[in-house]
Amino acid sequence: MSLKADLRAFALEAGFSEMGVCRPDAVPQLPERLAAFVQAGYHGQMGWMAERMAWRGDPTALWPECKSVIMLAEVYTPAHDPLAVLEQADRGAISVYAQNRDYHDVAKKRLKKVGRWLIEQVPEAKIKVFVDTAPVMEKPLAAAAGLGWQGKHTNLLSRDLGNWFFLGAIFTTIELETDPAQAEHCGSCRACLDACPTDAFPAPFQLDARRCISYLTIEHKGPVDLELRAKMGNHIYGCDDCLAACPWNKFAADAREMKYAARPDLVAPKLAELAALDDAGFRALFSGSPIKRIGRNRFVRNVLYAIGNSGDATLRAVAQGLCDDRDETVADAARWAVGRLG
Repeated sequence: MSLKADLRAFALEAGFSEMGVCRPDAVPQLPERLAAFVQAGYHGQMGWMAERMAWRGDPTALWPECKSVIMLAEVYTPAHDPLAVLEQADRGAISVYAQNRDYHDVAKKRLKKVGRWLIEQVPEAKIKVFVDTAPVMEKPLAAAAGLGWQGKHTNLLSRDLGNWFFLGAIFTTIELETDPAQAEHCGSCRACLDACPTDAFPAPFQLDARRCISYLTIEHKGPVDLELRAKMGNHIYGCDDCLAACPWNKFAADAREMKYAARPDLVAPKLAELAALDDAGFRALFSGSPIKRIGRNRFVRNVLYAIGNSGDATLRAVAQGLCDDRDETVADAARWAVGRLG
């Protein structure tokens, strides 16, 4: 118990907001839930979900030696209203988590620091650290470790942290005392479900990624279905609508890591300027950002959908200039935008 208490104190001192522990087999229904999700086709083009179901659904299969899963939360609560940009038709909406440094890099360094401390205390122990980069279902494990519960939008909620936080995991061969799972506290509220522009929730606690704007702007390759383009508004990378709508955010903790503080130029960037980016300009603008991962073509495709939804006739010429882009998906998005702006 002393080791766990000391570990938690060190993790909080290192910058994490909360810690919890569960067994790797704490969520026995994971394989069935994941299989149903994939069987319904809700994973869309994310083939890696189907390919690694055995590991993703069963942490003991991922690493049989694991005895405890240490789940850690790191808050990135925005200092501004993330929904304000949705009223600015000539600007693009970028998800709060992507408005500065890539959290994968920042959080993983902190996880490794905590892991090193643990090894110093128990030299014979082994650890593995994960930040959304391996077949690990962080949200169900975090719920089992008592960090919160999965809300109707399927994201993790906490009575103390709200829902603006990243999750990281440390798997270890040390057997630590576990924490009790939290009960669900959504009640009859459906604010997150009603906030979704594309109706991506077939039912509470279920997500069809194929309709989710975060999936469409980040993971989906090629043209987006015409029906969904018009519902994407000015979202150009990710979407925070369901997160921002959650009433539990009135208890949200403040972010402590300055690397998550929004860059002023990414809070409400001008669509016309983003559409003009070539590959070199895109990579320079988003150096160190998670946005860099999707590449210039997919990003400009998203920008053109936003231009088409803007209703701003002054942006028609911007889209017109990309109708013959070398990337056919970008050219298709440009032609669609021109047609929308008439």
